[in-house]
Amino acid sequence: MSQATTSFSPRRLTVVAVIAAACLISLIGFGIRSSFGLYLEPITTERGWSRETFALALAIQNLLWGMGVPVAGAIADRFGTAKVIALGAAVYAAGVAGMALSDTALTLYLTGGLFVGLGVAFASFSLVLAAIARVIGPERRSLALGLGTAAGSMGQVLFSPINQTLIATYGWFDSLLVMSVVALVLVPLAFSLPRGTAAKGEPASNQGLTEALGEAMRQRSYLLLTAGFFVCGFHVAFITAHFPTYVTDLGLSARAGAYALSLVGLFNIIGSLLSGAFGQRYPKKLGLSAIYSGRALIILGLLLAPANELTVYLFAAAMGLLWLSTVPLTTGIVAQIFGIRFMATLFGIVFLSHQVGSFLGVWLGGLLYDQTGSYDAMWWAGVGFGIFAAIVHLPINDTPLARLRTAQAAG
Repeated sequence: MSQATTSFSPRRLTVVAVIAAACLISLIGFGIRSSFGLYLEPITTERGWSRETFALALAIQNLLWGMGVPVAGAIADRFGTAKVIALGAAVYAAGVAGMALSDTALTLYLTGGLFVGLGVAFASFSLVLAAIARVIGPERRSLALGLGTAAGSMGQVLFSPINQTLIATYGWFDSLLVMSVVALVLVPLAFSLPRGTAAKGEPASNQGLTEALGEAMRQRSYLLLTAGFFVCGFHVAFITAHFPTYVTDLGLSARAGAYALSLVGLFNIIGSLLSGAFGQRYPKKLGLSAIYSGRALIILGLLLAPANELTVYLFAAAMGLLWLSTVPLTTGIVAQIFGIRFMATLFGIVFLSHQVGSFLGVWLGGLLYDQTGSYDAMWWAGVGFGIFAAIVHLPINDTPLARLRTAQAAG
């Protein structure tokens, strides 16, 4: 009898509800934007735009996403995440609908760039992961963060073929309108998340936001982590935006590009869960170094292998294992060093670096293709950046700060 009571206690049910809502938010929010690369060719062809035009809109989106996340994180750290995500979802939906209605490059930059970027920032999976971290103790936190990240990948698995089917059947315009309606589902889900700012398994702290930021900026390990996450953004954004078109440039079908993106998401579910499990047992910095080394080798393999459908699918599967598997380890290091109280803000700054990399990955991909007719320079840059990130993570010291150790000992 006592076992049943323990298994279905109100506390346990609340935690399950929070994780379920958080995973759905991550799935839908990430799933929609991860399929934007499928729209590059049909929109630019119909509107008569260059690839750089569409790429710059997505680059602005990524940059605004990165700039907005620390602000959204600071608000969520003070007032809770529910209202922040609900507001972001509304702006997100408006921006996606605006992409469909845009008939000039300027309006595309405003809607697909500014609106979607800020909307995604305020409905970001980084806020979702912070919400998960608040209800899960440190003994299982890395695994839970891996689950939240895997949910975002499931969104990529589902939304890539869904969007490709909608585009093929009804056209890109109607497909974007459908996605704008789907984004509104995030609003009711947001109010299932915690309203407060307390964290399970962590003593209360009187530290203010300004003090937390100053403390982080004085930590060499935090700066190294921030620099390394730039590379993750460069890789992920370039591949998400340009890989479907790269596949068609090889003479393969558009459906092959959509399947490749779906494979990335499918295998990243495995990668994210393995990453979370690894971070629960071993130094997270070693996992990150291995992930970036692996990315460099996989990209090199794509460049050297025969250009055919099998190569595309093998690349997608291998890259998927390493795709967002950086996120549970990166967020885990932030939480481990600094605690949960200002995790959304501190990870938001790390994520800003990620989005600067995303801006360059998307925009330079379009610019260099228009100038050279090839993506080769971007692929080689991806190899070099992967090696750089692998090296940068090794000196990180992820030991909790003295104030956390003292508080935990006192508790």
